[in-house]
Parts: sequence; C-alpha cells; structure tokens
Amino acid sequence: MPTKTGYWIRVKNGQVKDVWDYKPSDDKLAAEAGWREAVEVLPDLVENREIMTTHIINIDVEPALILWSKRELEVDERKSGLESQAKAAFKTVVDAEVAKETDAYPETQYDAAVVNAARIVFEARMDEIAAATTHEAIDAL
Repeated sequence: MPTKTGYWIRVKNGQVKDVWDYKPSDDKLAAEAGWREAVEVLPDLVENREIMTTHIINIDVEPALILWSKRELEVDERKSGLESQAKAAFKTVVDAEVAKETDAYPETQYDAAVVNAARIVFEARMDEIAAATTHEAIDAL
C-alpha cells in the first residue's frame, strides 16, 4: 500500500480537529496543543475496477494513520463515464458548428453534414457502450 508523508493532524479531546498537508508553523504548534505528524495510507487499487472511498484516522499510533478504504467499481458506473465522454464529444462538435452562426466571420456557416457525421459516431459509440456488460467488454472499448 502506498503511503504519503508530510501530513499533520491536531487532536483535541480524542477527536481530530484539523488535518493539514504541511507542517504548521512553529508558532501554531506552540499555540495549539495536539499537533502531530500523520501518514496517509492509500489502498492498492485495481485500475478501472476499484476506487477509493472514505477514510478513517487512527490516532492511537505514532505517526497517526489516515487510512483510506476502497470499493469495487460497478460496470454501470464505468459505462456512465464512457457515455458522458461520448456526449461531451458530440456536444463539442455541435457547439462549434452553432458558434459559426454568431462568430465575427460572415462566411462561416453551420454545417449540418459535420453534425450528422458526429451524430453517427456518437450513436455508434452509445450502442457499443450499451452492449458492454462486463469489465472486460468495457476494457475492449
């Protein structure tokens, strides 16, 4: 599991009050009791299969540990991301063509053929995504 150092936490009455990603100034350390070093512990993730979720802070060890959890990424979540990318790509083409109608160059015109070609690519991509039912099928896209 990868770890990151350089974190500082402030604990008061057994509760974490502050988490910083750098060391507080000497003045702050002197003025506020409870500051101490912490280490962030990240889980090993299987790419495109798992994501980090919530964390807990173990204040009973030195340095304190910021421990992240993970969970499996669902196929539908991955499909949703791919659908959003496809929609954004299509919208970019449409917006660029529409912008031609109001730009400073009278000779530029909206080109319906460009939008139609982008629509065909978009619809084919959405069909591919819809047909994918496993992580392996999504990887193949």
